Amino acid sequence: MNSVILRAAARLLVGLLLVFSVFMLLRGHNEPGGGFIGGLLGAVGFIVYAIACSTDEAREALRVPPEKIALFGLGVALLSGLASMLFSDDPFTGQWLFLGATEDDKGLPLSTVLVFDIGVYLVVMGAILTLVFALEEEI
Repeated sequence: MNSVILRAAARLLVGLLLVFSVFMLLRGHNEPGGGFIGGLLGAVGFIVYAIACSTDEAREALRVPPEKIALFGLGVALLSGLASMLFSDDPFTGQWLFLGATEDDKGLPLSTVLVFDIGVYLVVMGAILTLVFALEEEI
């Protein structure tokens, strides 16, 4: 498209949608949201940018091919699921690590569940962008 307004607004929307997608990813463990919704919102940001500018510019803004993003996310999700086997638990059993834990405070909880959600985020974002970019280039 040749709309200057749409191009300028798309640049702002990409940033806002990416920040909101990370927010949805991080709040999804205890409340609605998570890796799937976050990945969809992140992909929507780049789809808006591809519609406003072009698919080539959106690929340049992404900097990494979306296929590689999806494959990396799949590896992250798989590794987070297999991490529980190090502790002799069933695969995909959640494991928690508390950073800075003291007797009075639990500390910052980090879990394999969050790592799995990050993997899902990357898989969904990469897969949707691969599909949409391929369809956009066909037209």
